[in-house]
Amino acid sequence: MRFTWFLFLLLFAPLFCFGGTLRGRLTDENGQGLPFASIYIKETSSGTATNESGYYQLQLDSGTYTLEFKYVGYKAKTQVVKINGHPVELNVQLLPEVLNLKEVVVHASDEDPAYPIMRNAIRLRKYHLNEALAWSARVYMKSVARMDKVPSKVLGVRVVDVDTGIVYLSESVSQLHFKRPNKVNEKVISSRVSGQKKGFSFNQASEMNISFYENLLKIEGLNERGFVSPLANNALFFYRFQYMGAFEENGLTINKIKVTPRRRNDPVFEGSIYIVDGTWRIHSTDLKLTKRAGIEFVDFIRVRQVYEPVLEHVWMPVSQKFTFEAAGLGFKGRGYITGVYSNYKVQAAYKKPPVLEEVEPEPEETIVANAQTPKSTPKPRFKIIEPEKADPQEKPIHNDKLFTKEILVVDKDANKRDSLYWDKIRPTPLTKEESKDYVKKDSLEIIKESKVYQDSLDRIRNKPTFGNLFLSGYTYNNSFEGNYLRFDPIISPTNSSILQYNTVEGVVADVKVSYGRRFDDRRRYIIEPTVRYGFSNEKFNAKLRAAYVYNTTTNSTIQLEGGRYVDQININSPISSFVNSVYTLAAGKNYMKLYQRDFVRLAHRGELANGLQLTANLEYAHRMPMQNTTFYSFKDPNPEGISTFTSNVPVNAELADASFTPHEVLMASFSLSIKPGQRYITRPNQKINLGSKYPTISLAYRTGLKAFGGDIKYSTAALGVSDEVSFGLLGSSSYSAAAGVFWNKESMTLMDYRHFKGNRTIFAGAYDGFQLLDYYRYSTNNNYLEAHYEHHFNGFLFNKIPLFRKLKLQEVMSLNYLNTQQSRNYLELGVGVEHIFKVLRVDFVTSFQEGEKARTGITIGLGF
Repeated sequence: MRFTWFLFLLLFAPLFCFGGTLRGRLTDENGQGLPFASIYIKETSSGTATNESGYYQLQLDSGTYTLEFKYVGYKAKTQVVKINGHPVELNVQLLPEVLNLKEVVVHASDEDPAYPIMRNAIRLRKYHLNEALAWSARVYMKSVARMDKVPSKVLGVRVVDVDTGIVYLSESVSQLHFKRPNKVNEKVISSRVSGQKKGFSFNQASEMNISFYENLLKIEGLNERGFVSPLANNALFFYRFQYMGAFEENGLTINKIKVTPRRRNDPVFEGSIYIVDGTWRIHSTDLKLTKRAGIEFVDFIRVRQVYEPVLEHVWMPVSQKFTFEAAGLGFKGRGYITGVYSNYKVQAAYKKPPVLEEVEPEPEETIVANAQTPKSTPKPRFKIIEPEKADPQEKPIHNDKLFTKEILVVDKDANKRDSLYWDKIRPTPLTKEESKDYVKKDSLEIIKESKVYQDSLDRIRNKPTFGNLFLSGYTYNNSFEGNYLRFDPIISPTNSSILQYNTVEGVVADVKVSYGRRFDDRRRYIIEPTVRYGFSNEKFNAKLRAAYVYNTTTNSTIQLEGGRYVDQININSPISSFVNSVYTLAAGKNYMKLYQRDFVRLAHRGELANGLQLTANLEYAHRMPMQNTTFYSFKDPNPEGISTFTSNVPVNAELADASFTPHEVLMASFSLSIKPGQRYITRPNQKINLGSKYPTISLAYRTGLKAFGGDIKYSTAALGVSDEVSFGLLGSSSYSAAAGVFWNKESMTLMDYRHFKGNRTIFAGAYDGFQLLDYYRYSTNNNYLEAHYEHHFNGFLFNKIPLFRKLKLQEVMSLNYLNTQQSRNYLELGVGVEHIFKVLRVDFVTSFQEGEKARTGITIGLGF
């Protein structure tokens, strides 16, 4: 009986096959493959794209299908194919599009025929932007990065484990849902990364889905200002358009418009855009951004899109491709990201599309004109017949519960799909090079994860160099075990240094060793012992910190720290040890004020709910004053002489004497920050928080308790708000403000006051603080108000000046305000230049006290 069934299936199984594979190649007139051409299936509103060599493949159910083959600049071809369970091969050759120029009478004063076409497209821009009220689609994405040239060393550091050829290859399949105006839901259902079987692709279809119907296009990481679309309301101010001709496709006339910048260095595209005559919508695009447009990190990026009608009056992109090239520091590479959209479900916003209707021009007044003046053709006027809106409740394709603040989730099993799955679901076949890369790197992954291989790389990476010993710090990695040892640099302007100098301890040796370990699920811990010895005061200090990140989704961390150590009286640590050492030795200025404490501290930080962060601390300490023990400086080398150094006791406007005697303190504090509407991405064992249209609101509370021997008693609370706001081409702003109060002030020392981030040096302090304010003068235990504002013009002004534009300098302005019992109205105004040599920033700052000019100064800092 079993044999009979087996024979039956063997003979008649083909009759029960419900689908088959359609594959083939798209070529040009010379037989060369057309890369990333679009193939659209009209019956299913889905399609695919060819690979780099022009090959394509599709898995289709049995039936008859109408396929449209498209490539920008070539005449589309429609083919009917029948699928009956057997593999079908269909090779198609496309011919270059023959553009027909309109017969127009051109006068000397007339403009190019492209302008009325683009004006019409701009008039209907917002309608086409919003013509789909909601939609969903399956999106296949592939990202490929190649390295064509690799240097042997970069800044003296040897380059290891980087070769030419494909350095990154990943694929993903997402289910993408969208609803106007900005609701997004994306689920990555499958993910594959070459050479990383446990890894997950960072492909994000919702980020790739850019639309030239937007006025300003933001492409993350390429430019801070964004790029003006050729269809923007103000596009005619930024672009020149040239009519290249038209061609017929499916009964429609498609106009090809050449797009060029009006000014060489505006943030705009160049290339071609294709507009459908009559409806004035985008048919396809082939546009490029270059260095002249102000892009960073890459030399150019090219954007190609193909649109198709998915409903009678709704067109959506069926394929998009971003191509880029980059070079720097001896590296040279290129790559692309491509997306193929299929299985569209669309809810239209309009029952009928908008219509542009030409209006008769108004009668011209009789004027006396010179006979030599050429007579121009009057420009037609238009009005828009508004479309009839569809009922949003009629046939909705989404349940509103689908849309939450989680805009993307990667399925935890997305990387467990086998090669058979990918062969079946992949709409664009791999090239031979890509197939070999998967086989090679997946095989090498076992070797690369071995102890022998990772130890061999560590032997190279772990070699000490001048740079990591003196600038960045030295790290000894054990990659196989997932742990590391890190040492601070000996002397560094940007990191904590081993060697320091101050008037309290003299020459200081501050040695910190960090031991950390990472686990596969992203949990990690760190153990950090620190020993410190002052050669002048001959005091030895040591502390130990241990921290454990036990929940990587909420970034929950518990920390325990204790010992005897030296800290700044200002809890913000406003001046670094390096800057203080330089000023102490070279200028005779000892700005850093120190005290000693024996302490134990327990802290916890984590996200209670989306957008809600809580940090809590409990500390018990014995605090002791310290005095200057050395007066040596390069300026005054006589240690016994009269020095310009000030006392280690700060000067404060609210205290006649800010000194203190040894005492105990039991202190508790917490801070709560809320980011309403925060969007986020969920990846396995990871949550990535994104922005929100609302500001961050914070509440902080701190108290000293007279319990368990504590001598300090007070309470203070503060309410703050902060945010970053984009103004498009005008730049972006950041602001923060905080107001605080004190009560129950029974006993306090200066350490318990509210301190502000001040600065008295040429080296810029924190840019969310003050640049000319004394570190301690206006520290307070009374009510206070503090505010900071900064606007980055991102080249809006300097881009008009050739030299500044060539140097890529950008302008910035700042405003800082403080009101305390003693400072009254203190204000700082600053103007500056950033991106100097790509990393530096210089500001000229003026301060005012009660409207009267107080100080001026120049600060130098980092300004990327």
